[in-house]
Amino acid sequence: MASWVRSVVILVLAMVLFPMMVEPKVWHYKFNVVMKNMTRLCETKPVVTINGKFPGPTLYAREDDQVIVRIVNNVQHNITIHWHGVRQLRTGWSDGPAYVTQCPIQSGERYHYKFNVTGQRGTLLWHAHITWLRATVHGAIVILPKHGVPYPFPKPDHEKIIIFGEWWKSDVDAVMQQWMQTGMPPNVSDAHTINGYPGPVPNCSSTGYTLHVEAGKTYLLRIVNAALNEDLFFKIANHKLTVVEVDACYVKPFKTDTIYIAPGQTTNALLTADQTSGKYLMAISPFMDTIVAVDNQTAISSLRYNSTKPYTPITLTALPAVNATSATNLYIESLRSLNSPKYPARVPLDIDHSLMFVVGVGVNPCATCVNGSRVVAGVNNVTFVMPTTALLQAHYFNISGVFTDDFPGNPVTPYNYTGTPPTNMQLTNGTKVYRLAYNSTVQVVIQGNAVIAPESHPIHLHGFNFFVVGKGMGNYDPENDPKTFNLVDPVERNTLNVPTSGWTVIRFTADNPGTVYGFCIVIWKYTRHGG
Repeated sequence: MASWVRSVVILVLAMVLFPMMVEPKVWHYKFNVVMKNMTRLCETKPVVTINGKFPGPTLYAREDDQVIVRIVNNVQHNITIHWHGVRQLRTGWSDGPAYVTQCPIQSGERYHYKFNVTGQRGTLLWHAHITWLRATVHGAIVILPKHGVPYPFPKPDHEKIIIFGEWWKSDVDAVMQQWMQTGMPPNVSDAHTINGYPGPVPNCSSTGYTLHVEAGKTYLLRIVNAALNEDLFFKIANHKLTVVEVDACYVKPFKTDTIYIAPGQTTNALLTADQTSGKYLMAISPFMDTIVAVDNQTAISSLRYNSTKPYTPITLTALPAVNATSATNLYIESLRSLNSPKYPARVPLDIDHSLMFVVGVGVNPCATCVNGSRVVAGVNNVTFVMPTTALLQAHYFNISGVFTDDFPGNPVTPYNYTGTPPTNMQLTNGTKVYRLAYNSTVQVVIQGNAVIAPESHPIHLHGFNFFVVGKGMGNYDPENDPKTFNLVDPVERNTLNVPTSGWTVIRFTADNPGTVYGFCIVIWKYTRHGG
């Protein structure tokens, strides 16, 4: 064989095998939990931050790499960090929910989180997972594809991280404590934020955040909704966005002028700077199709072309109405798994566990509260009681008395979930779990109810992705609704939104061992407590 032929063969083999030859990398990060004075809305207050930043630092890794984060708690608050969407295969101790997978990191103490990002690539988020500290303790996780593995969409020229949040003028911990003591709904935030900035508000000028772009270039926007409570619309004047990924799972690309994103969700979208030089409004606004109060303060930022002349007026755009349910449905129904040979949609077809979880709010007696009762979250009429020993610790070390394994897989007393509410709205209290056998397949019908305050409920599944195979309004019909399920290319996510007075059906395989912590339904909005 000629030497030049051997060289070509070796080069081709090297190109093919290079991704497999690269050893996984270990990424080291240090998170110092510190207080930092922040000025927003023309007022200054101390807030809990990571490394003095709001939002916090971005974590970078590649698919199959290992991440080690050293946390040093320098504040008076206990804290944990949840790596939202990371599968945590065999690293459940690093998932982060306080009293579920670990005891909180106390003031002056430190903790090492150590986990692999196995088989994942895309954008996720991290946030505090105790009380309301996640209001300012949050950031993005960027998981790059393996070396030599391209994106399944045109390669962008640049990437930008866009994080949505909320800002309270008051101390957020005090807001939560007030709710606990009075039983009344917590105060809504004073403004939304984009990358930590709320934009101008009455009697307070602010330039907000500016996204600088170059004409003709394409940008991959890694969008994170780190808001505590609100579903959001995102729009850039005169620009289309091509959605290519949600919750670190590739989707069939589609174009839209408005992105809808619930708390805890992430979205990657391609933006091409194809307009004339100038400044364009970039804004988020809340979605809420119910009577629950929302913060109507739009976060206003701008997209600015680098060649824009000073004092150029900004091009405006109309945002969807706060109750634009049709806009959210259109967006959600456009989401489909990529379902390619390289990224197949492995939807469970035969089901071992068929569950129904009715989510919403109820009331419990409260001696200190204004009306003698407190509004609380519930799943199948059970509101979660926070233990003093972490559930995973109790399971692993066989500690009795911490939890019971009698969480109901279906409503104990069925009723008209989206119609006339039951006369008794009091929930039972308990620290209960539902056990799943390893590698069993699970279908969960998540039914929203209309008790007290019907609303959409963001729900996150710790340690797993799931497929959203169906959704609808009203009460779920077990005979006819399954006929409409998408079992071919349903969107794969780790966080979903159950529609107001409606239902969603998910399927997943319980392939993450040690999952006593696995199903954590989080009702973020009205009660701000996990179910």
